Amino acid sequence: MTAPGSHNIDLQARQLYCERDDRVLFEGLDLQLGNGELLQLVGPNGAGKTTLLRLLAGLNRDYDGELIWQGNNLIDVYSEYAQQRLYMGHLSAVKKALTPIENLRWLTAAWQVSEDDLWQALDEVQLYGYEQTPCQQLSAGQQRRVGLARLALAESGVGPMPLWILDEPFTALDKAGVAWLEGRLQQHVESQGSVVITSHHALENIASLRQLELGRI
Repeated sequence: MTAPGSHNIDLQARQLYCERDDRVLFEGLDLQLGNGELLQLVGPNGAGKTTLLRLLAGLNRDYDGELIWQGNNLIDVYSEYAQQRLYMGHLSAVKKALTPIENLRWLTAAWQVSEDDLWQALDEVQLYGYEQTPCQQLSAGQQRRVGLARLALAESGVGPMPLWILDEPFTALDKAGVAWLEGRLQQHVESQGSVVITSHHALENIASLRQLELGRI
């Protein structure tokens, strides 16, 4: 049951069919995601995991079948949907000429967050002291943390985006970064947010984990 005042997450795929370069990635694919669930997409390289994430995020409409958000066709309610889902691709998405604080301002420009919130988020991802350093001088793992700082600002029921769609977010993270992200994912689902994720990192310690295997046509 969704707590009073919280977001009702109901994302469904019905009989999805998608092909790329004349090769079928998946067909007849059904899924449903509700509050407090983490769905991990698994399968070999080229199975369509990233493609499915982009479909679920509403960024790719080259498919047959239906995507449903809270009982409505996702395309019809995309503007509302986009305000409630956070999509992070497999790249860090930072502008290397900008500093971490400048990047975070840019990445969250449409969010209702304060300047103090931004600095605190960078502190949480262990970038204290690097806030004004151009990202081109940071390691790949530190650049990844800049993008992941958005997760600290997007808590279900508090931040603007209770549905997270994440493509390989553990890439380039060190042991401390992995532990932080695992904890953040756990906290998110416990607060009735939801996650769809691709990752080669084992997620057995995350509550409410389900897996969907692709590549079995």
